[in-house]
Amino acid sequence: MEPLSETLATTSLQNDGEPTTEASASVQSGDPPRRRRLVGRKKAEEIASSGPPRDADEKAIKPRKVFTGGARVANQVPEDITNNALLNAAIGLLPSNYNFEIHKTLWRIRQRQAHKVALQFSEGLLVYACTISDILERFGGVETVVMGDVTYGACCVDDFTADALGCDLLVHYGHSCLVPIGACKMNIMYVFVDITFDLQHFIDTVKFNFTAGTKLALVSTIQFAASLQGAAGLLAASGYDAIVPQSKPLSPGEILGCTSPQIRDRDVLIYLGDGKFHLESVMISNPHLQAYRYDPYSKVFSREKYETEQMHAMRKQAIETASSARKFGIILGTLGRQGSTRVLTHLEDRLKAKGIEYVVVLLSEIFPAKLDMFAEVDAWIQIACPRLSIDWGYAFTKPLLNPYEAEVALNAIAWQPVYPMDFYAKDGGTWTVNYTDAPPAKPNQTKA
Repeated sequence: MEPLSETLATTSLQNDGEPTTEASASVQSGDPPRRRRLVGRKKAEEIASSGPPRDADEKAIKPRKVFTGGARVANQVPEDITNNALLNAAIGLLPSNYNFEIHKTLWRIRQRQAHKVALQFSEGLLVYACTISDILERFGGVETVVMGDVTYGACCVDDFTADALGCDLLVHYGHSCLVPIGACKMNIMYVFVDITFDLQHFIDTVKFNFTAGTKLALVSTIQFAASLQGAAGLLAASGYDAIVPQSKPLSPGEILGCTSPQIRDRDVLIYLGDGKFHLESVMISNPHLQAYRYDPYSKVFSREKYETEQMHAMRKQAIETASSARKFGIILGTLGRQGSTRVLTHLEDRLKAKGIEYVVVLLSEIFPAKLDMFAEVDAWIQIACPRLSIDWGYAFTKPLLNPYEAEVALNAIAWQPVYPMDFYAKDGGTWTVNYTDAPPAKPNQTKA
């Protein structure tokens, strides 16, 4: 039998468009590539002389396409960028445990032949905007524009403004690809900004607090998603039953303030990250789980609680009040891509079917004083951030519902005992951005 490395074939096209096959060189011998007949001559002659094939067994064997990683080589950052001493010294001004992917960004700028680049940061990363802007302008030869409007999440990616400013590329820092690149008006590069920390301390903390065999669910934000996978594997090796749940299209373990998976057959939920906004999302969708938070900055491990019953009572009251409204105001968020026209059309159809009057208002930010100016509106539905209604709805004079609550108020669906956090989920309800009529997919709960 010939070495496997000598029998692989790649498909190429001649000038006449006919495919040819060329064997890859042997890794062991270093021999030059040799032509190979993927169909034996004798077998080919038999098939040709016998006329059209009578069944599948007599069909000629077609060359199989083998992917050799050419695209990966094409995307590899050149050494003149990675080994640039001055560039690396400039990158050293940024936190060493934050991966801003500067080399990759410069390579993308060169590939796209970009001249004007828009930079958009999550609020916590905006402090590094000027440094990154200077580096890209100095070593990329481009003009940069820092987009300073508030950025709450990946839903706020503002390709509309960047395109209007004549930018060739938009680099969005700190969030995952919630809005598909193909759906945007221009070239977009998402930089997750992976953050490294004392992973061993996190693992030791979990081991100290829970016995082997405990069923753990590990979640985080995109900055710590890679570390989360490693931690799950190490905990599993120590006898823990650890999973990294997923709510597609998010990455395994990743959660948003409005999108979290419903987790089954677990004893404990552990959130890796700072703050509580994202953690509260997964606690809302999993009120049965004991929740803990490990802050990778302070190294504090804390038991967390959420007033689920109180939240439910407040939202039910708002829904009940809104159900008797004679005129609704529908707010379409214009902060980046927060507003979904699909959801807007869906809710308009609901109101039209019931003969309820409504007005559509476009807003980038939603404040009580602004809505109070619309005295004739009895209740509001906001298509921007579902958590705005949950967290701050009590501060508004009129009921401020999110799309799920609007469906309940309009008697389209029943109130759900477990409040859904599925606004961007692939298998979300009719009120969600990515809703389709296809049957819901089974939850993905990846074991380490």
